Amino acid sequence: MTVFEPLREQLTGAARAFGGDAVAGILTGIVDDVDRALAEELEIFPVCHHSPASALAMARRLRGKRPSVIYLELCEDFAPLLAELRNCRLPVALQAFASRVEGFPAAWAPLSVVAPITEASAEYQAIAYALDTPGTEIVLVDRSTDHVFQWEPRDDDAPGADPASGDGEEPQEALHGDAVGIEIGELRPGFAELEEHLLRHGKVRHWSEWWDQYVEQPLAGADYATYRQVMVLIGSLFRRLRPQDAGRRDRDEDRERYMWTRMREHLAATGADPADCLYVCGAFHAASRVEQFGLASDADPFEITPRTGTKWQYGLIPSSHSAIEAQFGLAPGSVSIAAATWEKAVKRSGVKPFRLSGQAGKAPRGRKAPAAKDEPPADRLSGFLSGPPALDGLDEAELLGWCVDIVRLARRNGYLASTADAIAVFETSVLLAGMRGRARPTPYDFQDAAVTCIEKDRVPGRRDVARLCEILLGGDRIGAVGYDALPPLARDVHDRLQPLGLDLRKRTVQRALLDLHAEPDLVPCSELLWILRRLLPDGAVRPIMGSRELGDRPIQESWDLAIGRHQRALVELGYEGVSVEQVLEQRLRRAAWGPDASAVKALEAVEDAILYLGGGRFADELGARAVELLAAERTVDQAPEVVRRIRRLLAHYRASEPALPRWCQAFVVEGYAHYCTLLPTAFADEAGGVRQVAAMLGFLFGMESLALSLGCDHAQLELAVRQSHPEAPAKVALLWAAKAQLGLMTRDELRSRCDALLANPLVVPSFPLYMSGFVQALDPAPALAPLVVEAMSKAFGRLPDAVLLPWLPNLVATLREHARELVPALVREAARTFPASLPALDAWTPPWESAAAPAPSAASAASGPVADVLAAHPATCDAVAALLGHPVEWDEPGATGPGGGDGEVRGLLERHPQAAEAVAGLLAPAGAASR
Repeated sequence: MTVFEPLREQLTGAARAFGGDAVAGILTGIVDDVDRALAEELEIFPVCHHSPASALAMARRLRGKRPSVIYLELCEDFAPLLAELRNCRLPVALQAFASRVEGFPAAWAPLSVVAPITEASAEYQAIAYALDTPGTEIVLVDRSTDHVFQWEPRDDDAPGADPASGDGEEPQEALHGDAVGIEIGELRPGFAELEEHLLRHGKVRHWSEWWDQYVEQPLAGADYATYRQVMVLIGSLFRRLRPQDAGRRDRDEDRERYMWTRMREHLAATGADPADCLYVCGAFHAASRVEQFGLASDADPFEITPRTGTKWQYGLIPSSHSAIEAQFGLAPGSVSIAAATWEKAVKRSGVKPFRLSGQAGKAPRGRKAPAAKDEPPADRLSGFLSGPPALDGLDEAELLGWCVDIVRLARRNGYLASTADAIAVFETSVLLAGMRGRARPTPYDFQDAAVTCIEKDRVPGRRDVARLCEILLGGDRIGAVGYDALPPLARDVHDRLQPLGLDLRKRTVQRALLDLHAEPDLVPCSELLWILRRLLPDGAVRPIMGSRELGDRPIQESWDLAIGRHQRALVELGYEGVSVEQVLEQRLRRAAWGPDASAVKALEAVEDAILYLGGGRFADELGARAVELLAAERTVDQAPEVVRRIRRLLAHYRASEPALPRWCQAFVVEGYAHYCTLLPTAFADEAGGVRQVAAMLGFLFGMESLALSLGCDHAQLELAVRQSHPEAPAKVALLWAAKAQLGLMTRDELRSRCDALLANPLVVPSFPLYMSGFVQALDPAPALAPLVVEAMSKAFGRLPDAVLLPWLPNLVATLREHARELVPALVREAARTFPASLPALDAWTPPWESAAAPAPSAASAASGPVADVLAAHPATCDAVAALLGHPVEWDEPGATGPGGGDGEVRGLLERHPQAAEAVAGLLAPAGAASR
């Protein structure tokens, strides 16, 4: 007969009387689980994560037992990180990170696993004891991070929860990023009906409050035997009342098999005495029923599969109470309240907790309590379950302090709170506690009372009263990773930015002023800050003054730095390389050679390589890749961005290099042939945009001289334009502009076509579409700006309002979108055409509407050898005149009278010879004038 036999018989009889055999089986099974866990040769210590009661019990047991080996339920590959905890300020999280995956679906990348550690946790007490006690070994026995994802179902795109989102300022809830959390000792009912039943009958709002009221407070002062039996009982209850989720159940049982297999292997390898060992695991796993449970089990060892080829990086990242609550679905403020409860319990119980030597932060005060002696097993559950809960008396001083402080905080945050509100909060807290069956108001009662009495109907500031209560009761404590625990890249960043004279570990935003002209030693800091701005999230490094562009040499810069607030992102950069330059190079390579790489991304990578890495061979390699990607493209959707970037790069190389790189020449040659080939298709494609076709023409016309010098053929462009037959009005206008630019259509012909469109009532409704094409043509054919201004002016003057008014928003949107390329040429031509003053505008007549001036008298034919040659060979002059649209008129030589074209001049000189004689006197020797 075991010590729990009376309890088993009592529960069996009660269950059969009220619930039948099913309930009896559950209740007796719970007692059996407790009996089995306590009878195990290897002492099992059940815990709940972030539980002050578990931490207190752990501190007591460690001082009493002094184990030589501690088996801890934590990913076994986190073991090297434990020693780095002494360089951090808790809470922090152990992290495993993999940017590239092998053996997992590609959509899962990047993979991240975190295990948060707080001071009010039993596992931290175990770690601190093991690391600071000579001769003590701590062994992590849970599955590795690689197995965490091996055991995830493959039907989803990505495992874990959705990532916390945030733009600019990273919220504290997102400190863990998009990570799968590993929580030791998670205890929560699996049945939603059971949780709802417990919350309703416990008169609480959420699970965290129920756990604090009915588990934390009763077990905070309980002895070790009672704590251990109750925790195994709760774990067994939740385990047996769990829904039959085969996938989740199988993974949990495989974890238990994994841990027992690792413990047996360690005991066999080291020969340690199980009596000197302690197994720390969640209460859920303490009630395990797998066949490998226990050292005396004769079941076959669990087969552990090998790890995949994924390369994992390990480190410590800052955590916070709110991040832990957000990731594990806890109520807001519950971890902060648990931390405050832990500090209060340490002072009240007299237990001196363990703490890593040299660790930053304020240690909770306590005195070293006498070590508890091992007692023979006894039934503590019967008394705990049958006796009424011990009700703490009302601590008026504590509650009054809370009420006064919350009123003070509320007034600072814009609430119209007064002493009367403090009294109301006090009385309401006592009232709520009485309604919920407790003599002492808990922090949750106080929070509800403060919201009811102070917040009323609106929130005047950023923080509501519930948030103010969390700050008052402990706040959102945020951890930090120390310098020595950072990866080499992060330490390198801190070292290189040291000349700025700022403490980058602070979480506040700091202003850095750089006078690069007076202090050239700060130039490396400026270059590093620009790289960090490229790699880190928005808000970590933000320029206030200064820019980084091709050909730009800043003199002064101003920065807002919040690197300490984004420490997690900096740590994760360290997983990718040993320096920020290496990380940037790797990312640029992935962008240029990735599955979604394009010519635009490759050109962007080239520009970033020049700006941040100095260009050189790496930029040439990326440029060659851009040529390959451009040749492989079958659409012209990204043509505007391609043209914009290659123009900027060509301008940079022409200004800074003696000759263009080979990849630039190859890009121009390939782009000329590529866009000539796709031009007819792009004109005819109804889905293609006008802007894309205009960008292609801009590339072909703007770089034609360079392309021809590199061996391209102009006939290819002319044939492509002749083969284009668009139907959309905007593309038709764009084709006319291209023909005018090539000389296949005169400007007079183009002007007459525009006038014909305005004169045709059937075409007038679609004339704005033609104008859109002409506006886009300003990029490839800027010489047509006068004609575009003329056509636009005629449109504003002649189009009816029903057509003109709907067109204006589209015109404004087009000009605004392409302001850099289109607006300057249009504005310059309009300024040249229209008068600059209002009085002049009243008397101004558009040049295209003014009456034709009388034809001037024919100029006298020039004489001389040049005129004779042109008159003898008129073909060249005829071709130029035809290209410019001017009529050709040739005067007969000698038609102006005797002496040719200079007869009148000769007669004038003969009548007035004084000027000629004076000039001759200056040019001829003395006495020559008389002759």
